[in-house]
Amino acid sequence: MKLEIKKYLFDIKVSIDSIFEYLGDNNNFFEYEKNKLLRRAVEREIEIIGEAMHKILQIDKTIKIENSRKIVNTRNLVIHAYDNVDNVIIWGIISNHLPKLKAEVENLLNK
Repeated sequence: MKLEIKKYLFDIKVSIDSIFEYLGDNNNFFEYEKNKLLRRAVEREIEIIGEAMHKILQIDKTIKIENSRKIVNTRNLVIHAYDNVDNVIIWGIISNHLPKLKAEVENLLNK
């Protein structure tokens, strides 16, 4: 695997870790929804994840990351349609998809 791809994978891992650090032990949707600063921080990390994934796909379209294209699409939504970002969808990504993505990224980094 190219060193450049590993750098982007590491960026994704750092952003995922940052999101969970921001949330801390208070993993509650209603607290997330009320906290604009937290929401903006999470959205920024999702932008970074999506941009890093986009750069990875430019280098290697065969990378073994499930939903890689959807990750890029989510980044585009958060950046370009900021006024239509749905907190429920972002929370679903945090709860359901980021743990799996983190495992996939760590697996690739450990190869």
